[in-house]
Amino acid sequence: MMIDRTGLAEFLRRRRESLQPEDVGLPRGQRRRTGGLRREEVAALCHMSTDYYARLERERGPRPSEQMIAAIAQGLHLSLDERDHLFRLAGHNPPARGGAGEHISPGMLRILDRLDDTPAEIVTELGETLRQTPLGVALTGDLTGYTGPARSIGYRWFTDPAMRDRYAPEDHPFLTRMWASGLRQILTLRGPGSRAAYLTDLLLARSEEFRQVWNDHEVGVRPNEVKRFIHPEVGRLELNCQQLVDPAQGHSLLVYTAVPGSESHEKLQLLSVLGPQPLR
Repeated sequence: MMIDRTGLAEFLRRRRESLQPEDVGLPRGQRRRTGGLRREEVAALCHMSTDYYARLERERGPRPSEQMIAAIAQGLHLSLDERDHLFRLAGHNPPARGGAGEHISPGMLRILDRLDDTPAEIVTELGETLRQTPLGVALTGDLTGYTGPARSIGYRWFTDPAMRDRYAPEDHPFLTRMWASGLRQILTLRGPGSRAAYLTDLLLARSEEFRQVWNDHEVGVRPNEVKRFIHPEVGRLELNCQQLVDPAQGHSLLVYTAVPGSESHEKLQLLSVLGPQPLR
């Protein structure tokens, strides 16, 4: 496939000009002359230099990689159809949709952008954290920086003992069953050759605990509504977890709240002041 430089540039300009700062969680500011987003704002959202992005809009520079196009599609809050169109303009085949996809829908991103005073995260069906609110990072640490199989919270549960320090000890047996049960259901849904199958093979080879619970063939172990966290600074928190599911991509938005007036509610307010802490 060949890159359509003119089509790519025009599409990027049109999408940038159609977005307002509040559409992507940015402050408007007092002296804004442009009708849409500035190039430097889009570049920051896409985690690239302003010069690189500007060259794309000017039909210059090398063909962007698939990783760059994916970052631009997410930064511009494109729908799946718009994302696929952008990939084809850049001369690439679009990524898969569904459980293997990591493109977050614009609607789910808009909701997350409005939860700046609440712990929340967007995760894949395999428990890979794609985005977190600042208070979400303060609660659990930055979970978006993991790579490879360790991106999955279920994989980390069975291979990284430190992972369990953030969860109440009395919940560990249940969480062990829950992660194994959830992985079995995703494996059955996605089949051989899927990422779920890959993680299952890795865990069977690396974790005796996983092998034991996997052999129970348990399914349908659902998460508890109340989750108990152990934070290194504020201690124990009991939080309700509400889940919003995007069926098109298999993503879930998890929102954690505390009962008003409770000790956990006061600790969440303290966490908002303390801010993100290093993982321990």
